[in-house]
Amino acid sequence: MNDFMLMEPSNLSFQELFSNGVKYTVPRFQRDYAWEQEQWEDLWVDIETLEEEHYHYMGYIMLQRKGQHEFKVIDGQQRLVTLSLVIVSAMKQIQAFINEKIDTEENQKRLDVFYDRLIGALNPVSLKVDNKLSLNRNNKRHFKDICSNMDAPILRGMTTTNLKLNDAFNFFSSKSMGNNGKNIAQFVEQLTNGMMFTKIVVQDSLNAYKVFETLNARGVRLSTPDLLKNYIFSVISKNDDVSDERLDELDEDWSAILAQLGETDFTDFVRYHHNLQDKMVTKQDIFKYIRNLYTQPKEAYAYLNSLKKYVSIYASLLNPYDEWWKNKNNAVHKISHYLQGLKLFAIKQPFPVLMVACKIFSPEEFLKTLKYLYIFSIRYNVICQLSPNELDKAYNQIAVKIFNGEHTRASHIKNSEEFRRLYPDDKVFRNAFEFYKIPSRRESKKIRFLLTEIEKSFGRELNYLDTSLEHVCPYNPDQNWYETFGQGVNTIIDRLGNMVLLEKDELKRADFNTKKKAYSKTAFRLAKKVAEYDSWELSTLNHYQNWLAEQAVKTWRVD
Repeated sequence: MNDFMLMEPSNLSFQELFSNGVKYTVPRFQRDYAWEQEQWEDLWVDIETLEEEHYHYMGYIMLQRKGQHEFKVIDGQQRLVTLSLVIVSAMKQIQAFINEKIDTEENQKRLDVFYDRLIGALNPVSLKVDNKLSLNRNNKRHFKDICSNMDAPILRGMTTTNLKLNDAFNFFSSKSMGNNGKNIAQFVEQLTNGMMFTKIVVQDSLNAYKVFETLNARGVRLSTPDLLKNYIFSVISKNDDVSDERLDELDEDWSAILAQLGETDFTDFVRYHHNLQDKMVTKQDIFKYIRNLYTQPKEAYAYLNSLKKYVSIYASLLNPYDEWWKNKNNAVHKISHYLQGLKLFAIKQPFPVLMVACKIFSPEEFLKTLKYLYIFSIRYNVICQLSPNELDKAYNQIAVKIFNGEHTRASHIKNSEEFRRLYPDDKVFRNAFEFYKIPSRRESKKIRFLLTEIEKSFGRELNYLDTSLEHVCPYNPDQNWYETFGQGVNTIIDRLGNMVLLEKDELKRADFNTKKKAYSKTAFRLAKKVAEYDSWELSTLNHYQNWLAEQAVKTWRVD
């Protein structure tokens, strides 16, 4: 990949990372130190394995080059800070031997070496450490004090994050790292040589964002919110006219946004938020567009405020039973149902339209919009499985028209050129449904949901969670079923027409005549329909699924 050509990936130990006068700066607005006892305990377990295994892999660390030997820490600060606290804790134990006049000269030399190589040089006047690793505005001074004094300072009004620095330092200080200065020095050498990182260096924040998204897609979780926060807050404070109090308020606003989302949904939210009001951008390009759009403090403020306005809507769209809906709309049951359908099939594409419609439309018009997009999604995404790329463009265009005031009602959406052009008509939908199949072992919930929707079209109130899925031709057919369907039996088992709903699935591998009797006595309309057939073979299955497709057309239809 071209992106990775720019990244200079290399595997280095902690000691190698901090050698040759290298300095690291955590950007001013990067998140605060946040590790807690669970992470410290896990790290200590990893450290204890070094004695036998010699090496432990600590994952990726992403840096942005500032100068020949200076880097910004884009991802990895929690690990670097915590390992530094382990080292300072070990140094504190060496200092205790010096205080007791034990091997004073040798132990002092050890401290001097560790300061110079791993922590930073002591200023001869202030006796403060010029840290190799400099933290953000909230942690910088406190971390420097711990490193300078080899102790956790207790101050009035300490912030939660600095209390965590203290607690981490005290946690590791309580661990036995050796019974004399030499043993402790051996422990530090083993630690700093054994903890291995993959170092990635990028040239600018745009490349960093691309790397985040690439690695996240591969299952390596990195902190993309930090990158965007850094940029937005840097723009807000570019003229140095923002007070610390105001920055603290903005920090709280950002934390509130993340608390509602979680990092896994953050990039999707940012992209949908952009796409509801501006030209559509892909996930890969979103950071570039934001960087180009918001370059002045006023613009960055407005952007942050807009994120705050929409984050609750987005988070609630992800959660069909969110309390937020009860306060926003009387039709909470219907809203929950439609959102449940979207969530079950992992459909988020309509979110730009739903986010802006929820913000601008009346509750009644939002509910209609949600219903139309739910029906559209079942037809387009679930059954017909048509192009998602075309749909993204259409939703973007519809959302922008709502945002700009061109669409003011749900009917404007369903009658729009974009909606009508992509909406699968009855014939297309029926044809797709007639031979629709879905892996029933993995997707039982989805099948029960679809069949329950059709059952409800006959006037029966029903929750798909209260049903059992029954295969007419069993999932593991015996010889009789093979005689009926031949070797093609495995191709029909997962067809939607081969499944019905029952109160309980007790029929298992019974023959069709036995099943017919049970189907005829149930309250489920689809099972009763199957019971009308004299036999169950390919021709009757096709006939039934054709009938089922006709019911589906009536069930999911935007008139």
